[in-house]
Amino acid sequence: MSSSFNFLSMGPVSHVRRNHALEHATLQVLARTNPFLRLAGYSNVGGFWIVGEISTDMLAVAVQEALARLRAGEVGLAIHPNCGTNFVASGFLAGLAAWLSMLGAGSGFKRKAERLPIVIGLVTLTIILANPIGPLLQAKITTQPNIGALEVVRIERSLREERSLRQQAPIHRVVTKG
Repeated sequence: MSSSFNFLSMGPVSHVRRNHALEHATLQVLARTNPFLRLAGYSNVGGFWIVGEISTDMLAVAVQEALARLRAGEVGLAIHPNCGTNFVASGFLAGLAAWLSMLGAGSGFKRKAERLPIVIGLVTLTIILANPIGPLLQAKITTQPNIGALEVVRIERSLREERSLRQQAPIHRVVTKG
């Protein structure tokens, strides 16, 4: 038995992965019914948050549909195209490519500037090649679509102050157990 399997199956890690899968599935269900919704999600061991303008009733219906569809084996719902995992994977690899391409350039501005086309080309190629890595990381590490006994305990709505926008943003906390 591999150590990564044990780690990913541990209680708190497993809870986060299953909540992450349910968060993604919920967002995908909502996007299918209303593609113009602008929502964001964040998961942790106790459930997940949905940030954005949506009614609690609409969210509750979507969560229940997402639960049912995950239980029915629709594992693809756990992989979301706008997951932070995708952005982190691409960003990490692009940053690494940029750093590697600048090795040996010295400290002079001119030598670094001369490498800029190489850096841009390498970073662009890396982002293209990294595209499937984020979804693969979601599938293997950050989500677990086999949600087991996971169930929704309650959904709480509150308002969060958005200082930069000078308004309050609705936020829902979906509390889970199991």
